[in-house]
Amino acid sequence: MYALLFTDTGLGDGQISLLFALWSGTGILAEVPTGALADRWSRRGALVAAGLLQAAAFALWTVAPGGWVFAAGFVVWGVGGALSSGALEALLYDGLAAAGAQDRYARVAGRVAAAGLLAQVPAAGAAALLFPAGGYALVGWVSVAVCLCAAALALRLRPPATPAPGTVAVPDGTPEDDGPRGYLATLRDGVGQAARVPAVRVAVLALAAIAGLDAVDEYFSLLAAGWGVPTGLNPVLVLVVTLGGAAGAGLVAYTATPPPALQSALLGAAATALAAAGVLRVPAGIVLVAVFYGGYRYVLVLVDARLQRVVDGASRATVTSVAALATELSALALFGAWAAGGVLLVAALTGALALVPLVAAGRR
Repeated sequence: MYALLFTDTGLGDGQISLLFALWSGTGILAEVPTGALADRWSRRGALVAAGLLQAAAFALWTVAPGGWVFAAGFVVWGVGGALSSGALEALLYDGLAAAGAQDRYARVAGRVAAAGLLAQVPAAGAAALLFPAGGYALVGWVSVAVCLCAAALALRLRPPATPAPGTVAVPDGTPEDDGPRGYLATLRDGVGQAARVPAVRVAVLALAAIAGLDAVDEYFSLLAAGWGVPTGLNPVLVLVVTLGGAAGAGLVAYTATPPPALQSALLGAAATALAAAGVLRVPAGIVLVAVFYGGYRYVLVLVDARLQRVVDGASRATVTSVAALATELSALALFGAWAAGGVLLVAALTGALALVPLVAAGRR
């Protein structure tokens, strides 16, 4: 509900857009340095700090709502988001690898993604109950409490029982080289992998290109409104799209990993569903958008799993953060596509991304 809080505090559309730009810019600047920090210091500690920083941002907004305080909160939240980005994937993959179960990463990551999307359902219900009872203050303090609970849960994440080959386990479970390894060396190694190792570079670019499409979820409510969905029903129908995405991500846990050609075909089918919805422009088109989002999230989990398979574990969070940084830039292309041609151009962009691996395979 923070966008509504900004509006009710007196901020205009331009000021709110500047806040979002500050939030995104902070994430871009902090993404790779915080990934290296997670590799060098503690991936679990990075997740704990992320929860604490997000709680601090919401507390600031609740105690003293206002333009400059909102800006400060977004800077704090942006750093927290950058800390968790890369660290979670790295901790999950290395924990599975230590148990000899790294081939299950896609399944577990799919469940994580599905759970994150499904959490929007009770969150929306809670907001609907809390706001009439206590306004933005009650919503804000409950949000702080939820973030603190997330930080406490992150503290309970167990380190891998056995370190990865060629590494030793430090007390918090972060793999680290036998010799001294400084922060700058960790940063240089992770960025170097992403830039120089062909398999890693291709996987980073693929994930960035595909993950950037996820920014389209900012427009789902606008699509519904433009297609004649009443304002009162808008949140309900947008939840249909969210549930479609959760189903797609969760389906990875119950299916064998399809070959790359089939993954491209699935992404192409998702693009076709989105294009059809854009042509029909009727409320029922939301179902087609849900089909698009489900297929897209299914492929996204698989592309992320491919990156984790080819990365050296010592700098895994750093490399994943490089991909997240590139994703932020990729999202800018989606925003431009939407501004230029709306949902149909976004569908065309998705279809083009689906064709890239097929064309590359044909050239090889």
